[in-house]
Amino acid sequence: MLSLTNIGFVRWSVTPLIVAGSRLLHTTSLDLAARKGTREKARKAKVKKVVEKVEFIRHDLRKKGKLNLVVANKHIDDSWKQDPKDDCWVSRYYKWRVYSVEEAIHCHRETHHPTVYNLPNSPLFAHVELNMQAEKVTRFVDNFQRMVAIPHRFDHGENRNIIVFAKGQEPLKEATDAGATLVGGVELIKEIQNGDLQLAEYPFVLAHPNILPELVVIRGLLKKNRFPNPRSGTLGVNLAEMIEKYAHGINYSATKDEQQKDFGSIVACIGMLPMDAKHLESNLVSLLQDVNSMRPKREGKFVTRVLLKCPPSGENLKIDPFVYIPAEGVFSKKSAKSESNAEEDDTEEHEEPKAAVAGGAS
Repeated sequence: MLSLTNIGFVRWSVTPLIVAGSRLLHTTSLDLAARKGTREKARKAKVKKVVEKVEFIRHDLRKKGKLNLVVANKHIDDSWKQDPKDDCWVSRYYKWRVYSVEEAIHCHRETHHPTVYNLPNSPLFAHVELNMQAEKVTRFVDNFQRMVAIPHRFDHGENRNIIVFAKGQEPLKEATDAGATLVGGVELIKEIQNGDLQLAEYPFVLAHPNILPELVVIRGLLKKNRFPNPRSGTLGVNLAEMIEKYAHGINYSATKDEQQKDFGSIVACIGMLPMDAKHLESNLVSLLQDVNSMRPKREGKFVTRVLLKCPPSGENLKIDPFVYIPAEGVFSKKSAKSESNAEEDDTEEHEEPKAAVAGGAS
């Protein structure tokens, strides 16, 4: 007979063998893995997502911590330097020499002579530097592109194809005689709608006001700022003058610097070196007067510096633009109102003592 202790020993020794022999029925490790996953999910559910509120940051501190590039001021002011006293001087320590337009043209002709660069028919460029600050200190003049009529023609080397829309025999004949590339009316608009004519071949689109209602149909086919309007000078009654301006004028654009927003520049060709110096000067004056018409209503200079360049030469010859345009701008509206209020106060102060004297005399 087996005692109780022997029976218990047998049960204890047999049970592991049965379990060991049937591994497929053993689920202890799987249970532990499941519990571990559920515990992690429970812990994640208990954690609250805290949304941090960002406080207001001043505009001058928003770029703090980013890479700050040290940008030199592009407005060059050498008025504090002394004038050179000799024919040879170090330009770093003295003012730039200011040339007349004729002197600058003569200097460029010397460098482009057949014995030097051998490019006597090179174009002459005017580099105009601008102060793009608007009426407010934090505002700046937007980039603008304009076409200016010049008194003396020259070969621009650009695509100046002009398409003109008008109704009536007289406007169409006027546009044809003025030298427009393509002239038409309602039939021409239908050709553009059907896709028989591509407007991309014509960079300038002009129109007479009498065809404006029919022209609205192709407004979507025209790119931005190409639809005729009176502000840009592409919509008007005098078609001959408009065609002359866009066929032979100077096309220029003023762009702001990316880092220094108050600095703008214009690069425009004013003619060819073989042209008469007086003719080149007249073209330059027309350009400067048109640029000056975009001056903001504030004090100070708008055109800061003008250089005449003629590649491939690296000479930058400075001229005085304020011989042709005013240097300082007009007062802004606010300053004008404040001045008028100050004048009124002064007149009232002068009138009060007069009234007091009159009362004492009586």
